[in-house]
Amino acid sequence: MLKSVTKCDDVQIFQNGKEAFDALLERNESNKTIPDVIFLDINMPIMDGWGFLDELISLDLKEHIIINMITSSIDPLDHQKWSNFKDRCPYALNFKNKPIFKIEAADLGLMDMAS
Repeated sequence: MLKSVTKCDDVQIFQNGKEAFDALLERNESNKTIPDVIFLDINMPIMDGWGFLDELISLDLKEHIIINMITSSIDPLDHQKWSNFKDRCPYALNFKNKPIFKIEAADLGLMDMAS
């Protein structure tokens, strides 16, 4: 679906939040490009999405990042937790329920990248 709404040559997939954060940290430390858009599942092994966000916020990156929290959770506490993070997160932070449809791509920061 992502390939149909945007052109991006650098897509990386990680199996858990720690792998993703370590890769982001390595990019930052070696002055490589930081992702414009991050899709972040709330429920991941080793480090969940909330832990990833805590660590990301502590980096104090200067780049503009759009972070899309993706979940299948219907627990209102997850939405409240997202709201609390949104108040202290210096990046654009969206909250979307799975599945995500192509029509929602503009809300996730993808359509801007396609132009």
